[in-house]
Amino acid sequence: MTEVSPGTPGGKLLRCYWQPAALTEEMHGARRPKAVRLLGEDFVLFRDANDRYGLIDRHCAHRGADLAFGRLESAGLRCAFHGWLFDVQGRCLETPAEPLGSQLCARVRQKSYPVVERSGILWTYLGEGEPPAFPDLDCFLAPDAYTFAFKGFLDCNWLQALEVGIDPAHASFLHRFFEDEATEGAYGKQFRGASLGSDLPMTKILREFERPTISLEKTEFGLRIFTLRELDPERTHLRETNTGFPQAFAIPLSADMTITQWHVPVDDVTCYWYAIFTSFTAPVDRETMRAQRLAAYAPPDYKPRRNKSNDYGFDEKEHATATYTGMGFDINVHDQWAVESMGAIQDRTREHLGQTDKGIVQYRLLLLKALKDLSSGATPLMVLDEERARSIKGPFTVDGIGPTVDWQRYWLDLDVQRRRRVPWGAPDL
Repeated sequence: MTEVSPGTPGGKLLRCYWQPAALTEEMHGARRPKAVRLLGEDFVLFRDANDRYGLIDRHCAHRGADLAFGRLESAGLRCAFHGWLFDVQGRCLETPAEPLGSQLCARVRQKSYPVVERSGILWTYLGEGEPPAFPDLDCFLAPDAYTFAFKGFLDCNWLQALEVGIDPAHASFLHRFFEDEATEGAYGKQFRGASLGSDLPMTKILREFERPTISLEKTEFGLRIFTLRELDPERTHLRETNTGFPQAFAIPLSADMTITQWHVPVDDVTCYWYAIFTSFTAPVDRETMRAQRLAAYAPPDYKPRRNKSNDYGFDEKEHATATYTGMGFDINVHDQWAVESMGAIQDRTREHLGQTDKGIVQYRLLLLKALKDLSSGATPLMVLDEERARSIKGPFTVDGIGPTVDWQRYWLDLDVQRRRRVPWGAPDL
């Protein structure tokens, strides 16, 4: 599954789905073409004078020159080598060096791929046939003002980057803080706020209750993962997260906001995460969230400022007195160290999995089944037609304190309550 180039089993599977190609904001301002490497292939992304997006193969169909250095014109992208002009659909409009009246351009086509914008991300489909429909996830239904998108680079394969997000036990150690911050300053920061239904900071719960009970449900979109930490006989902390097959998870950021995050292969050994933050109560404070993340990630490549080359900012004093890792207070850095430290492609034959890894085990089984389905001609999970896509709602996430005895009812009630009060109109319950 870490081999994603054309013709590989993993590559064939991931090409059945829409893939994030860039943040919409990367294409704002000057309309310079953007080089995109995705699933081991090289493309160029551009926007024409009519604000239509195009993604085409990076190397010109004429002599293979790099179209990422092409010139944007009103009709499309012109190669700087001989002036051949291509539109967003890859049609060759002009071959100006050819003799007057030449019909060569009518016989030439640069391979192109559909591009759509959803919630601050430009998505492309690299597969064969018609692309699947987008499901009715909250992050796609919410108006633009209620979402914020960002991304970051990881120096490892996409699969181990994804698996850290469906491993709920690690937060009690990897993201352990020895003292709790004031929850009033938690906006946009995961694990900093108070759990729903209490004034207990999430950091305190994770630190003091390090042996969670994990329960799973298979769903029409992947997996629902319940992580339970019993505080006392009456109260249990419940954190519900979801795996959106094949490359996403949805997790709670706070009582009012969720993160839906995709893990997108650049090639076999590197990837990007793309995240959509979705608010259920009020428009997002986009400038605050962008400033927080730009402090950690440097455009234009969105590579982390803390990385292997500087030991992820490790500080001995902080390690002794403030955080479990000594790598700062940004949990993305902690996750980055964990998945990169395994190596570019983790050797899973050396693992010794435990009870808390049941989400990872079930997810890997879903991947293996999808590969088998695809090879036999069956439709893999989450390759959706329009009717099926409209039936997939949410998924809901929660981080809250509920009753120990009937936590299932607590979760269901929260789901209904939140969906009835979302500002953009409740989906069918």
